[in-house]
Amino acid sequence: MSSEVKTYSLAEIKAHNTNKSSWIVIHNNIYDVTEFLNEHPGGEEVLLEQAGKEATEAFEDVGHSTDAREMMKKFKVGELIESERKQVPVKKEPDWSTEQKDENSLKSWIVPLILGLLATIIYRFYFTQ
Repeated sequence: MSSEVKTYSLAEIKAHNTNKSSWIVIHNNIYDVTEFLNEHPGGEEVLLEQAGKEATEAFEDVGHSTDAREMMKKFKVGELIESERKQVPVKKEPDWSTEQKDENSLKSWIVPLILGLLATIIYRFYFTQ
């Protein structure tokens, strides 16, 4: 069994742009999403629109979940040839740590409270004389 990854050019991928054969390039990896067209939560049109071309930016703009990224692995058929690869920065996943949440929720009620108190003091000072 060969562990060598197959490589394809953009010209080869361009031919796979129909609902009978849909390939997309995401982060220089090539995925055959033909079998996934009917299952895609956004509808098959979304995938067909990107079929046969580089779709990294469109993929990242949507903000796919970790589960979606994991699911992609089974559709990988190869990689883009070295000469056609692009450096595409991977968007950083948000950090939903509880420490950050607590800090933000504290700010979300203390700041308005202080502003309200200041407004009350200023109002009373100027309008009760």
